[in-house]
Amino acid sequence: MIHKILLVLMALWLPVGVQAQSAYEHYIDKYADMAVDQMKRYGIPASITLAQGLLESSAGKSRLATKGNNHFGIKCGRAWKGPYMLVNDDAPNEKFRVYRNAKESYEDHSKFLKNGKRYAFLFDLDKDDYKGWARGLKKAGYATNPAYANSLISLIERFNLDKYDKAKRHKKHHHKNDKEEDNKPLFDHVVRRCNGQYYVIARRGDTFESLAKTFDTKASKLREYNDVDKAYRLKANDIVYLGKKNKKADALLTRNYHIMRAGESLHGISQRYGIRLTSLCKLNPMKRNEHFKVGDRIRLK
Repeated sequence: MIHKILLVLMALWLPVGVQAQSAYEHYIDKYADMAVDQMKRYGIPASITLAQGLLESSAGKSRLATKGNNHFGIKCGRAWKGPYMLVNDDAPNEKFRVYRNAKESYEDHSKFLKNGKRYAFLFDLDKDDYKGWARGLKKAGYATNPAYANSLISLIERFNLDKYDKAKRHKKHHHKNDKEEDNKPLFDHVVRRCNGQYYVIARRGDTFESLAKTFDTKASKLREYNDVDKAYRLKANDIVYLGKKNKKADALLTRNYHIMRAGESLHGISQRYGIRLTSLCKLNPMKRNEHFKVGDRIRLK
């Protein structure tokens, strides 16, 4: 279930790796006990619950999480009789559940999976089979993004979340000094969202081919999603979208334009705001031999 869960601030000012990791670790320390408790009561791996919470709520910083205490992007559906909030997702003004606190959200997430017929097969898996759960959630339709399963697996392995599948209670610790984590293979990409779409920040040595293998997609698709041709080579800190960008900026963005700065390009702006380059060009038609200059207003929607 894909929805716009990234705060406008995160869309405009990308956090550096250390800041992002700190936010993720803070979220884990805060909610790991809750995830372990849900695992003991409902049989859902704590690693899966934490990874979904991290991904769906942008580590607790999304509008849906901060305003509605909804950490898992669960829409209302016919059975929901409680409060809701409107969020632009696959369609404008979709209804998402609102909770009194995060604990209610975690409880409802467990019941949503436990009572959902399409998720029943997941409970036949071993509780420590987080990869099977991640792929099963994608297969059952929890999210439409093709990278969803690998995004969950990436988070679990990066932050060693599978150890909570064996835990009785969570003990806070410094993740960076965790010796057990040092011995695990990690995906070095924190998956974020902008304007309703998942993306990662490229690291030195990344290629479209290597990212395609990591996120179980095709390199040609990644190039298409990011409006580049075969000749383009990824650079460190490039934004790489894992699915199609939107045709216009996030509806939550209060400003309809971007002020062109020195060194910027339309492609860079399209990546920053999660807008397709062709759509951005249509919003900002130029006459032949004209060029954008510093100070120009670039329409975003």
